Amino acid sequence: MRQKLRVAAYAICVRDGQILLARSTAQDGTPEWVVPGGGMEHGEDPYDTVRREAEEETGYRIEVTGLLGVNSSTRVFRDGLGRAVENHGVRFVYEGRIIGGELRNEVNGSTDLAAWQDLAAVPALVRVPMVDIALRMWRERPVTGRLADAPE
Repeated sequence: MRQKLRVAAYAICVRDGQILLARSTAQDGTPEWVVPGGGMEHGEDPYDTVRREAEEETGYRIEVTGLLGVNSSTRVFRDGLGRAVENHGVRFVYEGRIIGGELRNEVNGSTDLAAWQDLAAVPALVRVPMVDIALRMWRERPVTGRLADAPE
């Protein structure tokens, strides 16, 4: 089985009881909310990745105010030829504060809409699991940078 490592960085930006989210499209075409962020480019630092991705997906420039934690997971996917690929995802989760720019939608990217969502409304949104993971890190602020019930 082929193996692939993917490293990404995400920003949790919360203000006035709202969280900044972006919307992408799942493989089946369903719109789903995501945390602004994404994959690192070769040679890029995760700190720079999260600032670049947040601006690309939302139009906002952010100041990174802290590292909330790191999430890691392994899943098996099928490639375009149907072969199994074990994907190991490592995700840095940062807290960010808006310091400039204007809210706008990404053009020709991985997302099509950026919006502030009420924190209380998040459980009712169609969203990727990373939204819940990142919000838990923001709320719990684990001293180890790892959620207590994360798999070993």
